[in-house]
Amino acid sequence: MALPAYQHEIDTAQASALLESQSAEARVEWALANLPGSFLLSSSFGIQSAVLLHLATRIEPELPVVLVDTGYLFPETYRFVDALTERLNLNLKVAKPALSPGHLEARHGKLWEQGLAGLTRYNHLMKVAPMERTLEERQIGTWFAGLRRQQSGSREQRPVVEQRHDGRYKVYPLIDWHSRDVHRYLTEHDLPYHPLWEKGYMTVGDWHTSQPLQPGMKEEESRFFGLQRECGLHL
Repeated sequence: MALPAYQHEIDTAQASALLESQSAEARVEWALANLPGSFLLSSSFGIQSAVLLHLATRIEPELPVVLVDTGYLFPETYRFVDALTERLNLNLKVAKPALSPGHLEARHGKLWEQGLAGLTRYNHLMKVAPMERTLEERQIGTWFAGLRRQQSGSREQRPVVEQRHDGRYKVYPLIDWHSRDVHRYLTEHDLPYHPLWEKGYMTVGDWHTSQPLQPGMKEEESRFFGLQRECGLHL
């Protein structure tokens, strides 16, 4: 079925219904052709991030790739960022919070140790605020992200395309992929998992709120002490 070209207001329900049966590549191509620019791809450079970084930038090599660097990423993550940026020739843009780690802790203490309210405040200051500033400064109309429904209960109902409260569009090309699809793609293209995959991590963010998967634990419980799944970037 041919996908319609939208020139004005996008019917995201209709677009998502049509894109549901399309490949991840077709979803990216449709969004670039039909949704408003400018475009960006956000990436945490997490366990499986190489998939969408490779897939999307093969279609649009100059697509800006935004990493929110809280200053608390694992050393392995910083090395992974450097390796993938060089290998895939990424147009990497780093968004940083207004407060450095030292300034944050001097002013607010270790917010991630202050329960759900502290975690929420931490995530807003160190992740959400710098991303929102980037969206505004770069006048982003459409944002690609690597969310998958399999990852958590909070993502099970996500469509392929949705519209944010501010009018910007978000597209999830891998939304219906399962872990086996990810593994198949990484193997086919000789792409790496994040180095901490070998140490039992299923998802990786900041070092202080990520842990390896333990027996009996759901993947979503290995972040933020099981108090929440989302950091706020995708709410």
